[in-house]
Amino acid sequence: MLWTEKYRPQTFKEVLGNSKAKEQIQDWLEGWMEGEPQKCLLLVGPPGTGKTTLAHLVAEHFTEYLELNASDKRSQDALQRSVGEASASQSLFGPGLKLIILDEVDGLHGNEDRGGIRTINQIVKTSQHPVIMMANDLYSKRITTLKTRCQLVKINKIHTNSILAMLKRICVKEGVEFEEHVLRTLAKRSRGDLRSAINDLEMMARGRESITSQDMDALAEKDTVHNIFDSVRTVLKSKNPRRVKDALQLEAEPGFILELIAENVPREYENPEEIGRAYDRIADADVYLGRAFNTRHYGYWKYAYDLMGPGVALSKKETYRKFARYTNSTMFSYLSKNRAKRDLRDRVAAKIGAKLHTSRKVAIEQFPYLEIMFQDNVRAWELAQYFELEDGEVKQFRSRKIPQSVRKAAAMAKKESESSIGGGKTGKTSKKKGSSEDVVRKPTSKESKRKGKDSDKVSARKVPVPRAPEKNKTPGNKSEVENASEKKEEQTSLFHF
Repeated sequence: MLWTEKYRPQTFKEVLGNSKAKEQIQDWLEGWMEGEPQKCLLLVGPPGTGKTTLAHLVAEHFTEYLELNASDKRSQDALQRSVGEASASQSLFGPGLKLIILDEVDGLHGNEDRGGIRTINQIVKTSQHPVIMMANDLYSKRITTLKTRCQLVKINKIHTNSILAMLKRICVKEGVEFEEHVLRTLAKRSRGDLRSAINDLEMMARGRESITSQDMDALAEKDTVHNIFDSVRTVLKSKNPRRVKDALQLEAEPGFILELIAENVPREYENPEEIGRAYDRIADADVYLGRAFNTRHYGYWKYAYDLMGPGVALSKKETYRKFARYTNSTMFSYLSKNRAKRDLRDRVAAKIGAKLHTSRKVAIEQFPYLEIMFQDNVRAWELAQYFELEDGEVKQFRSRKIPQSVRKAAAMAKKESESSIGGGKTGKTSKKKGSSEDVVRKPTSKESKRKGKDSDKVSARKVPVPRAPEKNKTPGNKSEVENASEKKEEQTSLFHF
């Protein structure tokens, strides 16, 4: 049996450190035992600090428990089949409650765990049984929604002296002679990870009667994984480039580290020139991060880390010996609050771009001019109709609504224009039809007199004579058209008689 299992705590009193966290867990357990349902319990802390041990101690008070580890497949379907059904069904061993344990929920990623966080949120919301979840990173984006729905309990690292005392007890029980400075070195190198310290001790002492300092050479140095706020504090407090670089060995995205450093620079630095130099380095680091993401050449990251780490640290002349309370980046909360505004902007830009045959980016550049044009009520209504904007989308350019009177007037004017256009078309068609069939133009006075004279001539000859036009007619002389018509009359009369 491994020593970590052999010397695992059997009661809450045997768990090292975290007395406040143990009290919170015990209060939560008593609530369930008294029939008062409690919120899901979320234990967050570094590896090897006793999160799983505490969950197993709680499980002893329930009829049964179901545990899902990080090595198991935790996709939406897998969680729904196992944990989802268990959270909604009764226990097989009696009417009591059963405990559901989900380990390392912040490690859900990739296609194998697709939809896992969404399913866990649903289980937490609808579960009839107690649920305990564990996570290593308090600031992981994957547990952002879980933290609001669960009772959060922080598990801190175990103090070096407590780890040293535990290592001594194990050596005494195993009959291994030791040098105290060796065990203290093991405790320091574990950096608060009791499980790692016990594993190192077992590797050195199993099957042996004593351990010395020479046995330390067989152990590899433990990889350092810092807390992100400790790393930010090191960057802003130290001027040692090597120490700053070591502190930035984090399991976090460089963009998130950059935002935290940028947020807390003015909280630590007081000289405006130092603040300006620090933000210049941050701006340069942001440029390299952008190049890395755009080109997929992540070799640019090393320049970004050098600029936002040693670059910001060396921007100050001397270190400040004061206490500064660091905070999380406000950019993410600002973006979440303004998400609706950004969605409205993009939606309006897409409609305007479709009408103007431009991209959304170009359409957004025209927004300042459109805001001026939308100040006039009538023009605002016309533009809204042309771009097919809804009332909520018009708010992008003006805060007040378009008056109802303007809308009614515009609608009436549109109807009148359509009716006038329709009437003009019918008049033209009737005139055209009359000219070819039934409609006769009323003759003028001169035409009526001339028609009378022509009718007398026609009645004398009893032959209808067509009226000649007056074109090119001069007083006292007959026109060529009249001469041609007389010749035609003579020919017609001879033919008639």
